[in-house]
Amino acid sequence: MTVSLTDPGFQWHRLYRQQWLLVAPLVLFMGLFFVLPVLMLLGTSLNKPAVGVIELQPVLTLENFARIFARSTYYSAAIRSVVLALTVSLVTLVVAYPMAYLIAKTKNVARTTFLTILVLVAMQLDMVIRLYGMMVILGDNGLINQILILIGLITEPVALMYNFLGVVFGLVQFAMPFMILSLVGVIRGIDPNLEEAARSLGASRWSSFFRITLPMSMPGVLAGTLLVFALSISSYIVPALMGGFKVSVMPIHIYQQVSEMARFQFGSAVAVVLLVISLAAVAFYVRAGVKKSGGLA
Repeated sequence: MTVSLTDPGFQWHRLYRQQWLLVAPLVLFMGLFFVLPVLMLLGTSLNKPAVGVIELQPVLTLENFARIFARSTYYSAAIRSVVLALTVSLVTLVVAYPMAYLIAKTKNVARTTFLTILVLVAMQLDMVIRLYGMMVILGDNGLINQILILIGLITEPVALMYNFLGVVFGLVQFAMPFMILSLVGVIRGIDPNLEEAARSLGASRWSSFFRITLPMSMPGVLAGTLLVFALSISSYIVPALMGGFKVSVMPIHIYQQVSEMARFQFGSAVAVVLLVISLAAVAFYVRAGVKKSGGLA
């Protein structure tokens, strides 16, 4: 039996193969630089602790994970990392939503472009430079404390850095553009006729927002909060600079175990725990997103 080159089935099969060729570079890249490192990380975490040894060993053990949950320092850091990421996600959402709404609803092209540039400019600066700028503002002798003392609201500087609050400030500033960009596209895609119809039926501006705009923008809210959560829970540089190593989170412990103590097996175990927490958050957000979109979870 011969197959004609003009046969629809042959053409579909050919197109299917061409589509896979387009995806192949990404699959290869992800497999080589994500899946393989994660598998090696998991294998290293199951090896016996040995200072300075990084090679994979055939002997497997759960000793490293048992040490994490046997010491309050590490599981407290895990809880603190989750609380920090949730706090930053919520604060960033509350602060970013009005800006995203303004950008999405502004019909003046020049104004929209200007607001978008303001958001993108923050992403162009190096993170360390941005954090040092915040340290100048939030320090004991920084701009905020000087203003508060000058107007008489406080008599001594308020600790805005080297604590949990300082890390939240730094992470919110870092994650704000990602949240705004996640929300703008979704809000812009909402049909304005729906809000106008609600207003014509007697709904107030706030009522139409909470009943129509906010529920329909939930995909952007979920995507933005998931992105901010992932960035916050895995951040090392912000807790290191804004927290002064006083805010103990999982990335700090990973860096200390691997770079300072050369305990690669235990550091890998801490990293695996952090990865599991992040994957659990992704699963939760996906489940919530399916429910919000009316699907089955």
